Amino acid sequence: MNPNTMTYRGYTARMEFDTQDKVIVGRVIDVDDIITFHATSVSEFEQAFHGAVDGYLAACQQLDQLPEKSSSGRLMLRIEPRIHASALRRAAEAGQSLNKWAANVLEKAACT
Repeated sequence: MNPNTMTYRGYTARMEFDTQDKVIVGRVIDVDDIITFHATSVSEFEQAFHGAVDGYLAACQQLDQLPEKSSSGRLMLRIEPRIHASALRRAAEAGQSLNKWAANVLEKAACT
């Protein structure tokens, strides 16, 4: 884990020190929703982070919407054996592991 991050209830926040305002600014990362907060000490930062996440989850519940969650980076797929075999061949042809090959394919499909 990065020393400038903190995790709570499945959410990770990054902390940066604002030299002008002399505060630690926090932002929950790996979600599109904007969840920010600030504090003057690490212990206050932790409390503010917990409050921001708890407030976000409460707001989502009140609005009857699903809260966004960070992705773990792990993905379990169940696919037909013929597709699995074909993917293994394509990965080998590319000189990559199946994981690396699939990550590249998914990145191209998801980020274009």
